[in-house]
Amino acid sequence: MSTTPLPQADAFHVYDTTLRDGAQREGISYSVNDKLAVARLLDDYGVGFIEGGWPGALPKDTEFFQRAQSELQLKYAQLVAFGATRKAGVVVSEDQQVRALLDSGAPVITLVAKSDVWHVEQALKTSLEENEAMIRDTVAFLVGEGRRVFVDMEHFFDGYKHDPDYGVRLLVAAAESGADVGVLCDTNGGMLPLGMAEVVSDVAARSGVRLGIHCQDDTGCAVANTVTAVSAGVTHVQCTANGYGERTGNADLFPVVANLQLKMGIECLPEGKLAETRRVSHAIAEIANIAPDTHQAYAGVSSFAHKAGLHASALKVNPELYNHIDPALVGGDQRVLVTEMAGRASVEMKGKELGYDMAGDKERITRVVDTVKDLESRGWTFEAADASFELILMGADEQERRFEVESWRTIVEQDASGEVRTEATVKVRAKGERMISTAEGNGPVNALDKALRSAVTSLYPQLEPLELIDYKVRILEKGDADTSGTASVTRVLVSTSDGNREWTTLGVHENVIAASWRALEDALTYGLLRDSK
Repeated sequence: MSTTPLPQADAFHVYDTTLRDGAQREGISYSVNDKLAVARLLDDYGVGFIEGGWPGALPKDTEFFQRAQSELQLKYAQLVAFGATRKAGVVVSEDQQVRALLDSGAPVITLVAKSDVWHVEQALKTSLEENEAMIRDTVAFLVGEGRRVFVDMEHFFDGYKHDPDYGVRLLVAAAESGADVGVLCDTNGGMLPLGMAEVVSDVAARSGVRLGIHCQDDTGCAVANTVTAVSAGVTHVQCTANGYGERTGNADLFPVVANLQLKMGIECLPEGKLAETRRVSHAIAEIANIAPDTHQAYAGVSSFAHKAGLHASALKVNPELYNHIDPALVGGDQRVLVTEMAGRASVEMKGKELGYDMAGDKERITRVVDTVKDLESRGWTFEAADASFELILMGADEQERRFEVESWRTIVEQDASGEVRTEATVKVRAKGERMISTAEGNGPVNALDKALRSAVTSLYPQLEPLELIDYKVRILEKGDADTSGTASVTRVLVSTSDGNREWTTLGVHENVIAASWRALEDALTYGLLRDSK
């Protein structure tokens, strides 16, 4: 494990608690291997401190720290062990939980301490004086053993309401005992930015100690509260990747550091690391087995996606008119979405993004805009189906059809034993030949995909690597005069990969199989045409 902090870590701390506080999110259960992988990603991102967990309290965390000794070669971060102060009435050197923090081998230890008089008296069931002694004794003991110590003042803001002096008294006690930082914890997540600014400013002035901030997101203000606290004097921020955490989560690491660095001029990550934002965010989401938030600030794939035609017209002149930063600064990119809201500028910019220069070709742009608006009025949507949109850009009159489908059919039958069998037959004409292919599958779409692929790849072997990797169906209600508004339309999205890149195609029809067929046919058509456009 690394034992030397970054130079900037002493000026400003980016402290990540994804592996401890973030792991409390419902649905997350990291293995030790997962925790090691996340730690490597966070270190690569350049955070100063990685809180690995609570050794001695959780066997998995104890194992993590043991393995980290030999398996983690941290370049930027220091590993942090989390735990509590000594128990009331127990000699600190004999407290087994405190000993476990030392045994972890972590160079930095964060202690959690009660800072709310209600919690001290009702939860700890001890005196205010003994609670202060627990903090002083534990900090001094760990510092004496050569550890750097931070203290999380749990429920600090609730405690401030009950007694505005007691929390300050504990911050001073921790600092006098050798703690480097006293962290103000909005444990219940109930603060708003204005109140945050007032409390932090007051506490900073009265305590005179170095302050940190730890915000939960119960009011939806965790990122705003964290940035506000920094404006009020805090120089240590605690966050989790993608805002993972208990209940509604914690302050999201990625928008916090992006805001600090790009909006407030605080260089809190090593040079060039901010551009890794999207990559690291999505990699950690994969390990957590949670789909990345497409609309996450800075890191989401839609964070610089523009839909309105008015926006696209301005972006065409100057990207800065509707982008608050250059997307590349956080590893993102600007995207223009093509929908029924699209205007000429949207289509022209999206075409350029896909490699089609239509500047000056007003007739072609108009034709594409009209086609998109007509199709979207009937249930199509091209926001997530760039390949289908690109086929429109190619144009039926410009596009050499590599194969023509004569017909297709599916049969689904269940025998007396309850076994279900599905078969599909596809008839295709290509290169002057007529191909008939039959295949079985685990459903009509799978069978059709196999049959079509078999027929076409016999003539176009370059399509052999293609694989259907995702299939989504949505049922859309559609009013119809003949059916009193009870008709529905099915929209199908199919994602295909050739092993190197992926593309998504779209199909819409009242019949789900017909909609699926259109998406499958377009997927292969695009696979044939994309390299020769």
